[in-house]
Amino acid sequence: MKREKIIKRVLITLILSFSILPCVLGQAIPFEREVTLYNPYRPSLNVATKRSFLPELNDPIQARPQFEYNVNAQPLMPEYTISPIRAAELLPEPLPKLYKSYINAGLGTQWSGLLGLGEISIASERAQKGAIGFYGRHFSSTGKIKLDNNEKVNAGYMDNEALLFGKKLFSRSVLEGSAFFTQNIRHAYGYDTDIIGYIPEKDDIKIKYNDVGAKLAFYSTNLDSTRLNYNFNLSYDYFFYKENISRHRVLADGLMAKSIKTLYAGVGINYELYMPSDPIFPIYDNEFIFAISPFLKKSTSKYNFKLGLELLRNRAGELRVYPNLNLGFTIVPSYINFFTSLDGYLERNDPTKILDINPFLLPDAYFFHGRPDTDHEIVATAGLKGSNGIGGRYLISASYSIIDDMLFYSNLISYSNLVSPNGITPSMGNYFIPIVGGGNILNIHGEITGKITDKLSFSGSGNIYDYNFERKPWNKPAWDSKCGLDYNLKHAILAGAELTAIGKRTNITYPDLGIPLRHEIEMPVHYNLNLKAEYRYSKTLSFWLKLNNIALKDYYEWAFYPSHRFMFMAGVSCSLW
Repeated sequence: MKREKIIKRVLITLILSFSILPCVLGQAIPFEREVTLYNPYRPSLNVATKRSFLPELNDPIQARPQFEYNVNAQPLMPEYTISPIRAAELLPEPLPKLYKSYINAGLGTQWSGLLGLGEISIASERAQKGAIGFYGRHFSSTGKIKLDNNEKVNAGYMDNEALLFGKKLFSRSVLEGSAFFTQNIRHAYGYDTDIIGYIPEKDDIKIKYNDVGAKLAFYSTNLDSTRLNYNFNLSYDYFFYKENISRHRVLADGLMAKSIKTLYAGVGINYELYMPSDPIFPIYDNEFIFAISPFLKKSTSKYNFKLGLELLRNRAGELRVYPNLNLGFTIVPSYINFFTSLDGYLERNDPTKILDINPFLLPDAYFFHGRPDTDHEIVATAGLKGSNGIGGRYLISASYSIIDDMLFYSNLISYSNLVSPNGITPSMGNYFIPIVGGGNILNIHGEITGKITDKLSFSGSGNIYDYNFERKPWNKPAWDSKCGLDYNLKHAILAGAELTAIGKRTNITYPDLGIPLRHEIEMPVHYNLNLKAEYRYSKTLSFWLKLNNIALKDYYEWAFYPSHRFMFMAGVSCSLW
């Protein structure tokens, strides 16, 4: 680059020298010349490319600043005054106010007559020493029902109940006591309509059962399982139909349990004594049931199990051994839990329990005696349960039961004019007798609950039965189901609907002719709809409405017994103080 620049400079110098030389010479030797210009003179310069070179500065010397400082600390001593701090108090959440009284009353109509409902409850307020209260209830229906022969018969009923209760609170235990009286009145209005000329009077078919008794309980309230927990009960009741048809029952049972290291062990004891009235006593001796049931169990967040058994002496003096084994574990926490059990138990066929199933049994000595208790020898169950993810829970299970002396019910028809010693003439099929049978049952069960919205929820359940008995399972359906919807608007407006369905059944009637004749009656599938609504005007006043037994077809609960069908009732409930 430097050479090229030097060469260019030399050439320019030579050119300038030759161009100046004639001028110099011309000044020395003058001459004349003409110049003709065709275009105006426009001077111009050639474009020259300039280059710029910026210097690069690299300073090898670097300056590092250094600072030195000193702090002379002097403590500040402010003046202060010590004041005591109040101890923190753990206050419980405020409890809702309890009212001392509750009254519920309603009136309505049934397909067969008028309805009446009355309830009253009076109790003391919360107290640290104890409580006392009273509860009473009355529910009745009047009217008649039309049978298949277009005859209207009296089908009214009445349920009365009174209960006086109280309890005494101790530091680690509670003593409770109660006295009760119940009365159930029914009319045996159903009969074989093929029989001509039978029109029963109201008093002739009236059945009235009474039960009066008292209970006493003493149990612990320990929250610590390492302490001994106990629960003892003693009760007596006197059940009677007439003065000469009655029975006394004394019940005593207890449970004691305690944690032993990581296990929870306990034992239960049960004693029941049955004493029939004098007309029955010469035929049957006093009967009693005694049972003892030790157990051992453990429960954790992942699994639980129970090992136990029951040794029982039944009313016939026979010894029975029932297993009580349970096992459960978690497959998916909160969502899938497996459970299985192997159990057995003795079902007491006491009059108070039987009347809840069929209140039209022949009320004679056989009703109080002569029927065995139902022996559930083995009940094996397995299933899944847990949360379903839609605001509810589910359960699916299957069980297999081996049963002996299961009770079924048959109408008793007698074409004779004989009258029983109790003054009852069971000649038209309006009374029932129990029939025992044994076999096994397979049951598939399912249930589910959940939420559709914040205000609307649903529930449903269903069963499928497979009976394998030595005789037909009379009046037992092959399946049943139930589903419902509940609506809740800020706990002010409550409403619900429930649909129930029951499968086909077979009922039986036994003629009292001394020969094995029987007549079977097929019952079709039946659907039933119930509706309810409640408006809570305030915390102490609400209004309610019920529509029950909304069915399109007649429904027979038992042979010859049509149901009361549609029921409409409205009422009000309130708390006075």
